[in-house]
Amino acid sequence: MKQNNANDLNLNIPSEELKPLFKKQIYRHVLGMLYDWALIILSIYLCLMYFNPLTYFIAVLIIGSRMHALAILMHDATHYRFLSNRKWSDFITNVTTMYPLFTNIDNYRQNHLRHHRHLNSEDDPDWVAKLGVKAFTFPKSKTEFLMTILSYLTLYRGLSDAIWFFKRFQNPKKGEEKPKDRKQLIFVLVLITVLTLGGWWKYYLLFWVVPYLSTFFMYQYIRSVAEHFGDLEYDHLLTSTRTVMPNWFEKFLLAPHNVGYHLEHHLYPGVPYYNLGKLHQLLMRDEKYSKQAHITIGYLSGLFNELGKIEIHELAHK
Repeated sequence: MKQNNANDLNLNIPSEELKPLFKKQIYRHVLGMLYDWALIILSIYLCLMYFNPLTYFIAVLIIGSRMHALAILMHDATHYRFLSNRKWSDFITNVTTMYPLFTNIDNYRQNHLRHHRHLNSEDDPDWVAKLGVKAFTFPKSKTEFLMTILSYLTLYRGLSDAIWFFKRFQNPKKGEEKPKDRKQLIFVLVLITVLTLGGWWKYYLLFWVVPYLSTFFMYQYIRSVAEHFGDLEYDHLLTSTRTVMPNWFEKFLLAPHNVGYHLEHHLYPGVPYYNLGKLHQLLMRDEKYSKQAHITIGYLSGLFNELGKIEIHELAHK
C-alpha cells in the first residue's frame, strides 16, 4: 500500500503531545522573514563598504542562503502554516519571497501538494521531473557530486535550473489552466521602474541575479538531493526520504528554518517549521520510527558519504 504520511503508519505517538505542535506562531514566521531580509541587506551593505573579490564571494554565499531560507518559509505558507487568512498569507509570501524569486505561490503549491499526495510515484511531479536526469542519478563518485555542486558557481547550471523550474511551474499539470496573477505583473513593473529611476540595475544584477543563478540554486540542489535521493529504500515511507541533522554551520548555510527535518515534514506536513525539532524528539520515542527512519548526521560528514560511491583509485589501493 502506498504510504504518504503518518496516517498510513502505525506509530505510537501520544495525541496530547502531538496536537500542540500543529499550533501556528505567526510572530516566529514573521521574525524569520525579517531575519533573512536583514542578512541580505547587511551582506550587501558590508560588501559595498569593503568591496573586493572575497567579500563579494562571501556576500553571494550568504544572499543565496537567505533566498533559500525565504523559500523554506514560503514552503510553510504553501501548507497554510503562516496566516489563517489565506489571501493575505499568499499575498505577503508572494511580495516578500515568490515575486522576487520570479514566480508565485499558486504555481508552486499546485506542484508541491501533488508531491505530498503521490510521494515518489509516477504521479509525483518532483519525482517524475528528476527521473533520468544525470544530476539526480545516484550513486555517483564523490568527485562527480562535488563538481556538480561547484558548477553552480559558473551560473550556467543555475540558469539551466531556472529555465527548468519555470517550465514546470508555469504549467504545473498538463491540461490545467495556469493561474493568472496580475499582482505579479504589477510587482515586476514597479521593480523595473524603481531600478531604472534609481540607476540600480548594476546592484540588482550583482546582488540578486548572480546569487539567484548560483548559490540559491546550488543550495536548492543539495537540499533536493538530500531529501529524496541516494542510498534510500523507497519501499517504506520511513526510508524513502531523509532527515539530515546539520551542524551549526550547515544549518545556517544549507538547512535554515529546520528544513533538514524532511522525513518529519512528510509524516506531519501540518506542523510548522519551528516545531519540527520537537516533533523529531517525539517521534524518536516510537520504537518503529527510531529503528527504521533514515536519519543522516550532517551534510558533509553523512550525506556526502551516502551519495558518493567509492572511487576506482580508492579500490586500487585496497
